Amino acid sequence: MNTVILVVRIVLGVLLIVFGSNKFYEFLPALEFANPDAGVLFGALAGSYIMKLVGLVEVITGLLLVINKAVPFALVALAPISVNIVLFHLTLDPAGIGPAAFVFLLNTYLIFKNWSTYKTLF
Repeated sequence: MNTVILVVRIVLGVLLIVFGSNKFYEFLPALEFANPDAGVLFGALAGSYIMKLVGLVEVITGLLLVINKAVPFALVALAPISVNIVLFHLTLDPAGIGPAAFVFLLNTYLIFKNWSTYKTLF
């Protein structure tokens, strides 16, 4: 079981590093949205500091997950971002929900596996 947790942690970390870095260097193709409202919202966010902040949090949490340091903190920091990614796709771009749901599920799985760390919060 520890191997599964290791693989999930590293896969999620690498995904976050790649997609977080893309918010700074734009090396991946631009997203195409079927719903024009999704493009408007995403464009507005991309034109502000918000996407840079999200990218920074994604890169930092991804690095923490890959190097296995402060994993519970990284998962908590990532939680609102993964929820918002899913909500964005659920409401404005259902066709792109796959990768969003994947990140959300990996984050949720790792939080569940580290639940004993969070008991004092609840």
